[in-house]
Amino acid sequence: MKLGRLGVWAAFDGVSAAAALEFARRIERWGYPALWMPEGRGRNVLVHAAFLLSGTSRLIVASGIANIYARDPMAMASAQRGLNEQSDGRFLLGIGVSHRPIVATMRGHAYGPPVATMRAYLDAMRTAPYQAPLPTEPPRTVVAALGPRMLALSAELADGAHPYNVAPEHTQKAREIVGPGKLLCPEQMVLLDTDPSRARRAARAALAPYLQLDNYVNNWLRSGFSDADLAGGGTDRFIDAMVAWGDETAIRARIQQHWDAGADHVCVQSLRPEGSRQTRDERIFELLAPAAD
Repeated sequence: MKLGRLGVWAAFDGVSAAAALEFARRIERWGYPALWMPEGRGRNVLVHAAFLLSGTSRLIVASGIANIYARDPMAMASAQRGLNEQSDGRFLLGIGVSHRPIVATMRGHAYGPPVATMRAYLDAMRTAPYQAPLPTEPPRTVVAALGPRMLALSAELADGAHPYNVAPEHTQKAREIVGPGKLLCPEQMVLLDTDPSRARRAARAALAPYLQLDNYVNNWLRSGFSDADLAGGGTDRFIDAMVAWGDETAIRARIQQHWDAGADHVCVQSLRPEGSRQTRDERIFELLAPAAD
């Protein structure tokens, strides 16, 4: 699997399946090696991955992330193996423990201790029976990891980590924990807008839901932000650390910072001018396109 250095991260619940496939094909034509997508209140990410893989020829499709509470370990491992066998190794499985409100309130499951739950899940995936033809190469798994214990687990039992909502400083610490030879694939929100007031307003709108989730808040506090930094939608210091806004040069500089900090692959999520994440501003993807380098 040649993941490359730069990928695209995009949510598709706001568009039709046909529109999502057309977007995936554009990303493929522009030379991006990988397309990441989440799982929330809409599409089943594994079902949608199968659809996008069948409609593309080179693109790696990655889940960022598949919720472990949405399916048992045997079902997850079976889907991972099947998707890779069907696509000649073009599916990268990213899994995570999600968040207590989503798991307990929306799905009705008991939300267990994150690290222990993920450890047991990865162990069960590894030993899950599978009697269909295997892919030609072992499929790869990355874990949605923020804190040091989950990062260490991603290095111990998986192929690496997929941190979300992190700054380059977190990427540097994550690399120190996972060590060499493991994938480190942080996500980076970007906004192609050079007006500080307008860009920060859009960034605050995009980050508002995450400020309600303990897993992200705790990680930001561990990373050196204070309660005051996170209050009222976030200070400018916090907003500027989380969302790379400005022109193409400014956005490329932030991506480079992640690479310099130890990232193998940075997946870019483009915000709309109003801060929407359900549709995207594709201009930055065209500007950053590897085929244009």
